[in-house]
Formats: sequence, structure tokens, C-alpha cells
Amino acid sequence: MRTHSKETQSSLTPDLALEILKEGNERFVNNLKANRNLLQQVNETSAGQFPFATILSCMDSRTSAELIFDQGLGDIFSIRIAGNVLNEDILGSMEFATKVVGTKIVIVLGHTKCGAIVGACNNVKMGNLTGLLEKVMPAIESEKITEENRNGSNPSFVNNVTKLNVQLTIERIRNESQIVSELEQQKNIKIIGAVYDVDNGKVDFFD
Repeated sequence: MRTHSKETQSSLTPDLALEILKEGNERFVNNLKANRNLLQQVNETSAGQFPFATILSCMDSRTSAELIFDQGLGDIFSIRIAGNVLNEDILGSMEFATKVVGTKIVIVLGHTKCGAIVGACNNVKMGNLTGLLEKVMPAIESEKITEENRNGSNPSFVNNVTKLNVQLTIERIRNESQIVSELEQQKNIKIIGAVYDVDNGKVDFFD
């Protein structure tokens, strides 16, 4: 499988970009890999890069976007931070990726059993981590289903907060980045939420 060029990147639609990621995750789940020469991709990307996707995911060691979507060098802008939370720097990175470089899709990828989500649900306070976990609070406050055991020991509550955190992050991207929002409105990109299951490797894409 060859590295994306400017021509192949430009020819992709947002829908096709999503399909490529879905097919890649299907290969990953079935323990298959596309045939790639990574050293060749190093050479092919030495003069420039033309990734087709921008993925905001957690720093969790089990959630490498390139691996779980079976992509190669030069295919993905991977933005990783605990709890896949959003800040100004990440928004700026997304604007660069979509407007300047031309990626066709933005994925906000949460995952099951996320330590940052569990920590936020338990109201953990620890140094600079405190401010990061506070960014998950809107998702916790938005979870209205769980009436008891609203903490990190309740898997159902944690899962609900994980999904809401993804959804609210997407809302923030649209509200806080005019550049990315306009690209979506013009149908030049898609913004999609998803959750990766650390038990089976499958990515559940939101509608």
C-alpha cells in the first residue's frame, strides 16, 4: 500500500476517508494488516506529507490510531492527550491539519476503561492533572441517566461519560473553531465521534 500523495489525498471525499478508517479497523480486529513497506514510506514522506485524517485520541498506550485503524506513515495526524480533551492548541492543530494540509475527516476517539475519565468521575485532584480532568466535568454533569454510584467504579456511568465527552468535544470544535466549522458546513470534511473498545479492538463510530 502506497503513501498518500497530494493527488490521492485531494481525490478523497470525507465519506471515503471514513470508509478507509472503518476498513482499517476491521483488518485490525481480524489480525490482518495491509502490506506496507514502512521504510519506503519514510522515503516517500521525506519531502512532504498528505495525511487524509486527523484523529484526537487519548494518550492511553492501547489506543494508537495508526495501529487500530491499520494506517501507515503519513496517513494520519494523530493528536493524543489524556481523556481526548480539547484545548486551544489542539484546535489550532486541527485547523492546520484540515485547512492547510487538507485532511478530509476529524475523528474524536474516546475509549473504554479510560483512566482519565475514571479519574474525573472520582474527582481526582493531582497537580497539573487537576485542570485537565476538569475538562471532563461537562460530560459528567450532562450524564442524567445514572442516579446512584456516580463515580469511577460504576462501568455504566463511566461508559456514558466517555460517550458524552466525545460528543461535547465535537460540539466545542464546531463552536470554537470557525475554520473547522466552515469546512464541515462546506462538506469539505466530516467530524465524527467514536469509541474504541479496549477489550476487543473494535471502534464504534457514532451516527
